[in-house]
Amino acid sequence: MDLHFGDSKPTDEERAAVDALLGPPESSWEGADRSDADLRWARGGREARDRRELLLPGLHALNDRVGWISGGALDYLCRRLTVPPAQAYGVATFYALLSVTPRPATVLHVCTDLACAAAGAPELCAGIESRLGPGVRVQRSPCLGLCERAPAALAIRAGDPVRTAVSAPATVETAVRAATAPDSAPEEPPAALAVPQAGAPGLMLLRRVGVVDPSSLDEYRAHGGYIALREAFRLGPAGVIREVTDSGLVGRGGAAFPTGRKWGATAAQPDRPHYVVCNADESEPGTFKDRVIMEGDPYALIESMTIAGYATGARLGYLYLRGEYPRALARLEHAIGQCRARGLLGDDVLGQGYAFDIEIRRGAGAYICGEETALFNSIEGYRGEPRSKPPFPVEKGLFGKPTVENNVETLVNVLPILTMGAPAYAAIGTGRSTGPKLFCVSGSVTRPGIYELPFGATLGELLALAGVRDGLRAVLLGGAAGGFVRPDETDIPLTFEGTREAGTTLGSGVVMAFDSTVPLPRLLLRIAEFFRDESCGQCVPCRVGTVRQEEALHRIVARTGAEAAGDIALLREVGRAMRDASICGLGQTAWNAVESAIDRLGAYE
Repeated sequence: MDLHFGDSKPTDEERAAVDALLGPPESSWEGADRSDADLRWARGGREARDRRELLLPGLHALNDRVGWISGGALDYLCRRLTVPPAQAYGVATFYALLSVTPRPATVLHVCTDLACAAAGAPELCAGIESRLGPGVRVQRSPCLGLCERAPAALAIRAGDPVRTAVSAPATVETAVRAATAPDSAPEEPPAALAVPQAGAPGLMLLRRVGVVDPSSLDEYRAHGGYIALREAFRLGPAGVIREVTDSGLVGRGGAAFPTGRKWGATAAQPDRPHYVVCNADESEPGTFKDRVIMEGDPYALIESMTIAGYATGARLGYLYLRGEYPRALARLEHAIGQCRARGLLGDDVLGQGYAFDIEIRRGAGAYICGEETALFNSIEGYRGEPRSKPPFPVEKGLFGKPTVENNVETLVNVLPILTMGAPAYAAIGTGRSTGPKLFCVSGSVTRPGIYELPFGATLGELLALAGVRDGLRAVLLGGAAGGFVRPDETDIPLTFEGTREAGTTLGSGVVMAFDSTVPLPRLLLRIAEFFRDESCGQCVPCRVGTVRQEEALHRIVARTGAEAAGDIALLREVGRAMRDASICGLGQTAWNAVESAIDRLGAYE
């Protein structure tokens, strides 16, 4: 490995940020101030390279402490980890929350994505920028996962410690206060306010949200916590996988792959070690269900990951968390610490001789890292670009080892499966879509939030619960990667098979309603901008196609009828190329919403 370091030197503060994560350097090669000239050889090079997974945490440490990552700081981190600086620079520039150019210590991220755009985000940004001086960077941001309180803003002030403040629903005054005085900004409302059904009988996945103190392990256990894990130990690993398989549980992130098959395939691999990865990087515009679970019921996720690890033979789990979720991070760090102290994580979980622990890895603002193999690359310290498959993650996943990856909602479904039994769980919903489902409802509704319904409820029933406003123009199912349906199509059953038969998709459960006040062409242009920004650029169909899609939509945004026909034909051609030839789901679905708006809504007629 050829390493080329520059002449820039880290500041004392930058050194302290890295050393707090990695410990003090042991040689001059690593940056220690020593009189002996030991720069001609690197002690422990193999061990240092094995720590490459700490590259992203190291970049976070620098960005959190100083607000940006200088050349000297990057070189110092690279020496400590024996990572080529060019590679580390490529990683640092991959993520939207990190900066390698000087910027103010305070950055105010203002969401301009679909729900927030419909709620007046452009005007909000203009008002904020007129009030704030050069000491704060106002950054237009993709979805912050606060759609039920749109428009939303997140202030991050670098320092030791880093300070954050959320303003949602944001006004110019509250956003400016969050940016200029994050410590005195009003406290975020409890997670239960995002659950209009909170406390209602019959809930399974959301039954503790708003009922139990999310910081209290004792309250969690008093409300049924850790009964499922004890049942898992009684059944044994094979028994747990059998129950999950018989329940019919499929992934809730959009792909709908059978969870039991994934767990069984991972457990059967002879290669060791095995890993469990929780994908908590929900970045689909309009999605916020995982945030609500992590903020309102964090111990449920920890128990679920422990069960997944036990069933698949894993001793370590990684929880990959969105960088835009500071409260979820704090709740999970506290909960993991409590579980370790009480013997629910560690060398001997519940005295059963099973060792399992969880490490949190923070994302840094990259939608593509929601794709499982891109997420693995991100954890390993590489750019978050998807890998070609096969081999599949159950064979060669994280660090090249068998890995089971599930999102938050999928994992917490395991708890009722084990406590009530697979047959009772499978009786909920429909034959091919079993169990309850969480739906993220936002936009032109009076009661936005997370709703839990059994599979098979119709779109109209869900919108009635949320209080859809008069003048409904369209409903977007599945988020930016989903599709639009008309107001007269609300009898669509909310199941995987029902939405497929209707020519759309359920996706991760996003339901965004838009009334006649929302300009549809501008909405489609924002979707195209989102995919252009979030494409990792690895494959040509997506890298070029997302740009061409946006260009065509810019041209026809003010056209209709025959004037737009040529660009619509081009959009179809580009969309087919992306769908057929892109390496991952981002490019394969980037045309879906635009296509549905043209064909179902007549967007440019």
